[in-house]
Amino acid sequence: MESVLTECKQNMVSSFLEIAGVSVETACQFLRATSWQLEEAIQLYFIENEGGVSASSPPEGDTMLPAQDSGSDGVRAPLPVKRDILYDDDDLYRNFNEEMTRPDVWETGQNGDNLASLYRQPFALMYHGPFENAKQAASAQDKWLLVNLQSNKEFSSHMLNRDTWANEAVAQTIRTNFIFWQVYDDTTEGMKVCTYYKLESFPVVLVIDPITGQKMHLWKGMIEAESLLENLLPYLDSGPKNNHVTLPHKRRLREHKVITEEDDEVLLALAASMENIKDPMEISSTNQSESQIEEPETCKDKKLVYPPLPEEPKYDKARVCRVGFRLPDGRRVQRNFLRTDSLQLLWSFCRSQLEEADVRPFRLAQAIPGVSTSLDYESNISLEESGLANSMISITWA
Repeated sequence: MESVLTECKQNMVSSFLEIAGVSVETACQFLRATSWQLEEAIQLYFIENEGGVSASSPPEGDTMLPAQDSGSDGVRAPLPVKRDILYDDDDLYRNFNEEMTRPDVWETGQNGDNLASLYRQPFALMYHGPFENAKQAASAQDKWLLVNLQSNKEFSSHMLNRDTWANEAVAQTIRTNFIFWQVYDDTTEGMKVCTYYKLESFPVVLVIDPITGQKMHLWKGMIEAESLLENLLPYLDSGPKNNHVTLPHKRRLREHKVITEEDDEVLLALAASMENIKDPMEISSTNQSESQIEEPETCKDKKLVYPPLPEEPKYDKARVCRVGFRLPDGRRVQRNFLRTDSLQLLWSFCRSQLEEADVRPFRLAQAIPGVSTSLDYESNISLEESGLANSMISITWA
């Protein structure tokens, strides 16, 4: 053995001793035989040991031959045969075409999550069929049609599957209020929808009126579950059929308002032509002065006494509704209320979210025009009666 070993060789000898548990001399002999290649020396040691060579007397030099128990002809015994399973038997019979149509084959197995199950499509939520059939099904069930066009080239499409559609609250909302249809942009149905709605970037999520095919709302790219739920609130309270029933009524209200304003102008002109009636400008100034005199009286209200806010109820579609609020600083919050709760509880909740509410008056208005025409504090009607259930309310400073 060399009288002096370098530090590197000493480290290799120490490693060999820790693994093989032999003497220093034996370790040095095996390392020299492999030109001080630690891994090769260890492999050689175990091969020779398995073949019956004594660990205390290994061959020396590069020309060493293994001394093993062998037959009379001196031929070395073969290495033992090792057999193992490289894959499960089930993989031999997998039908990859069927996996695209059957949701259950994508479910997580006993071996845990895998990449395919993590980014799998929400087959349990999806409507399986062409776009026209999905529209007919949504129209028959009086539900909005929620469409998701994806692209295999965009990772945000897979993020939607993993984070948004897999969210339990989103899945529950879709099952109850929507028909969900998902398709890739390079398929025949996908290209048809892209052409009709002029879609160029993916992924996109659309809310479509199944009766007319009108695009009601569109989101591009990745959309978080919480943001999606907030934007879907206006579509939870009523279906597309009810939307078409209320449209003619709204048109009639606008027409009636225009006619009423024209009638007032005509009456005002007739009054001005009469000698015993004051000039229209005087009448308008008189009315304005009277309103200015009366206005302070309406503003001298007593300080509002807000009712105590009860504990937030757990969501139950039959009894509970969710109301969203857009605060003056742009923040958005949501809370569950009983459908029988009065409008005053909305004011109590808003006061709890505004630090300046005690010294600065505020008012409530619907962010999207709906059924209710008044959100006054004095109104004692319920959320169900006012049509505010599952709606968005805007809070502004008075």
